[in-house]
Amino acid sequence: MLIYDWCMTDHAQEVLREALTLSARDRADLAAELLTSLDEHTGDDPRDVRAAWDIEIDRRVREDLANEQPGETWDDLRSRLSTTR
Repeated sequence: MLIYDWCMTDHAQEVLREALTLSARDRADLAAELLTSLDEHTGDDPRDVRAAWDIEIDRRVREDLANEQPGETWDDLRSRLSTTR
């Protein structure tokens, strides 16, 4: 079961299942394009949007690396989320 399947249409779930069969690189490229498409309505240049995301990701990575407390693993988070529904 997908974590977000409760809020997605059947068609979106089908597309996601298919996308999850792609290589990690292809999934990353697809995710970047999908995120960029959300910002297209603003009229912003996609290159500016991507640059802003790069800055934000860098900030979050630096913040995470500086944090002495380990974060939650993806497996633990997924398990916790699936049991809270």
